[in-house]
Amino acid sequence: MNQLNVVALNGQLVTDSRDVAEAVEQQHKEVLRSIRNYISVLTGADLRSLDFFIPHTYQDAKKEIRPCFLLTRKGCDMVANKLTGEKGILFTAAYVTRFEEMEKELHLPKVLSPKEQLMASMQLTLETAQEVEEIKGKVEELEDKIDNQMTLDYRMQRRLQRAVGARVYEIESEDQARRKLFRELYREIKDRFGVASYKDVLRKDLQSAIYYVEAWIPKRIA
Repeated sequence: MNQLNVVALNGQLVTDSRDVAEAVEQQHKEVLRSIRNYISVLTGADLRSLDFFIPHTYQDAKKEIRPCFLLTRKGCDMVANKLTGEKGILFTAAYVTRFEEMEKELHLPKVLSPKEQLMASMQLTLETAQEVEEIKGKVEELEDKIDNQMTLDYRMQRRLQRAVGARVYEIESEDQARRKLFRELYREIKDRFGVASYKDVLRKDLQSAIYYVEAWIPKRIA
């Protein structure tokens, strides 16, 4: 018995009715007649015949289009169930073996040719470069947000407070006068950086604010 030709079609394994006819040693027209009878019975029972037999065509030696069927594994099961004796046993062994071999082949990783390996490598490089650019863009966006939108965290606020304290104590020794200087300096920080509170100074402006405080001179002295 010749080995059945099993192929994948639209994700489904099938074999040609001509190959089945050869395997069971029948004329193709006899196999077609049997399949049409099976389809008639299935349709009459409201069962989906396409799960078993798929109408198809082929071109014969005279270049004429002829009908045939593609049989799924279920279709082969149905044909085999009607065969008896050695013929049925051999056909069952043939189609079961070929379908199982094809199922295993479909699950094996594809071995790439050198050209396909090169193309896959180039594609991976391109995708990696695109991902790097996307990550770079996100980092730049985050850095911009940190610089231009985010205000001082608690640690940064404390740095600015210490700078203010150091400058006020450097200028004035009397407590009551110091309190006035604190109010004055914090007010000028708000005016200088356009914020409602020194806590709202942008992170990118922290060092500028500290330099401003260190060089600050009260109005009464200036």
